[in-house]
Amino acid sequence: MPESARTLALVCEDPDAPVGTWVHWVLFNLPAGVPELPENVLPAGNAPHGARQGLNDFRHLGYGGPAPPPGRPHRYSFKLYALDLELPLPPGASRKVLSQAMEGHIVGEGQLMGTYQRGR
Repeated sequence: MPESARTLALVCEDPDAPVGTWVHWVLFNLPAGVPELPENVLPAGNAPHGARQGLNDFRHLGYGGPAPPPGRPHRYSFKLYALDLELPLPPGASRKVLSQAMEGHIVGEGQLMGTYQRGR
């Protein structure tokens, strides 16, 4: 974790969705020193440790799990951004709004890619 990191933002996206990249989760303002999130974070604007959740492409707050159509596997990208500030965004901010607010403030980042395929 970079020393200058104050908060973290997490975005989960499916770049293989039939309609284009689908946002499954937007989380931001998680304090940089928090080592993990608890299971089953509730779908509300405010999240554990003072973090906030944004609007996903299901038009809900919080995490929307994988739901690809039957067929080929989909990739799910979890991108974590270390930021040098707390973002002045309200709960419900979109991925686009988050991206704009993070410009010039990303001091580190990482990514985990997983795949999921629905049974036939």
